Amino acid sequence: MVFRMTAKKRTLLGDVARAAGVSTASVSRVLNGAPHVSERLREKVEAAVERLGYVPDGTARALASRHVGAIGALVPTLDNPIFSAMIDSLERRLKHHDCRLLIATYHYNLDDELEALRTLLQQGIDGAVLIGHDHRPAALALLRQYALPYLSCWHSEEDPDWPSIGFDNAAPARRLAEHLLELGHRRIAVVTAPTVGNDRARARLRGFRDALDDAGVALPIDRIVTVDYGIEEGAYALQLLMGLDPAPTAILCGNDTLAFGVMLAAQKAGIRMPEELSVTGFDDLPQARFMVPPLTTVAAPAGDIGRRVADALAARIHRQPALHCQVIEAPLVLRGSTAAPPSDQ
Repeated sequence: MVFRMTAKKRTLLGDVARAAGVSTASVSRVLNGAPHVSERLREKVEAAVERLGYVPDGTARALASRHVGAIGALVPTLDNPIFSAMIDSLERRLKHHDCRLLIATYHYNLDDELEALRTLLQQGIDGAVLIGHDHRPAALALLRQYALPYLSCWHSEEDPDWPSIGFDNAAPARRLAEHLLELGHRRIAVVTAPTVGNDRARARLRGFRDALDDAGVALPIDRIVTVDYGIEEGAYALQLLMGLDPAPTAILCGNDTLAFGVMLAAQKAGIRMPEELSVTGFDDLPQARFMVPPLTTVAAPAGDIGRRVADALAARIHRQPALHCQVIEAPLVLRGSTAAPPSDQ
């Protein structure tokens, strides 16, 4: 005996209307969140949708509205919690605009970013958001070829080709270095993420350098350690720096995760903070305030960026006015991980 599987008939909008005892227009108004819909009508339609397992036809909706209801986000990594916070805020806000979020990561490889963008475009998206100002020229050409609304974020570079929402990475980095100089530090080191293809890391390193240069304080090459993002990498950087003679009395870290690694390794080595070593981060992750001692850092406005990006892309998709460049403040957060250097420095 041969058994044949029969395809389940797709539930249509008319089926929902008949089950609810209303017109298809009424069902559409409920599903599209139209205003002035009575609670009784909404309950009847939602009950029918639930009972029948109705799923709206995205293709038909896209043909009718000329939108697929999806935004593509290209993110270097989700290992860094600060990007996860921005993505969470972006996704929550996009729901208010009836959009879903598609995410692709490229691990700071701009060629991989370009390929990920091609994939998102082939799948169908209404708009795209990219991190930072470093991108292959072909990425911009693709976005223009598809006439796709787009913007970049997490930086403050003014560029007529790239609408953006972000913050100045160099200025607060400079203020962190100036804070250490005001405390009296002169033997200062830097732990940074790789700067190739990462304009944010370059800008922060530039801010550190500019402050030290203006103060006439040297930053020898052996006091700049470049490592990948990670707590283990930060711990490794501390080992290298503490092996110098003389060792630094303060370390500027390009992000909080690296700073966490530095601090945990210092505690393991019996180095007292901030009495013997001051440490700074950049991001103000939730864990920063609970470190021992609490971490001095810069508060990156991740949540605000996510919300603004969602609103700005929605405006561009619907051909509404939107600012070309939005710059948000990223303030210093002074905590207990920084203090005057040892008197014998």
